[in-house]
Amino acid sequence: MSEERPADESPLVQRVDALLRSHRGAQPSHSDVPVLTDIVELEPDGQPRFDPAALEALALELERAVLARLGEELDRAIEQGLARALAETLDGMRADLTATVREMVRDAVAASVESALKTRSGAAAPAGRGEAPKT
Repeated sequence: MSEERPADESPLVQRVDALLRSHRGAQPSHSDVPVLTDIVELEPDGQPRFDPAALEALALELERAVLARLGEELDRAIEQGLARALAETLDGMRADLTATVREMVRDAVAASVESALKTRSGAAAPAGRGEAPKT
């Protein structure tokens, strides 16, 4: 079983051939792991037979892997969404507060001016009628 090798064969090809030769006669260490040449047993309805516990474990592992990959992206998206919503809410509150404070200041100034005018016109009214003060 000696094979003729071309002299110009690359070292990589030689190493791959050596690796394949070393594993040709070796038995697989995990006989429960299916390979492409294994026959899959089917149920009477023609569907493959699956172990529910193995499927559940696979689903949980897949879920963990997906969440691990999406976790950071999901956190970033949530933070951006919250920041945008918070900024919009605060802008609206600031506008409402500004309008309320302006209205309160306008009302307070108007009340103060009105009070000052009443006080002044109340104090000026007796002197303004031309009555002489009694002695």
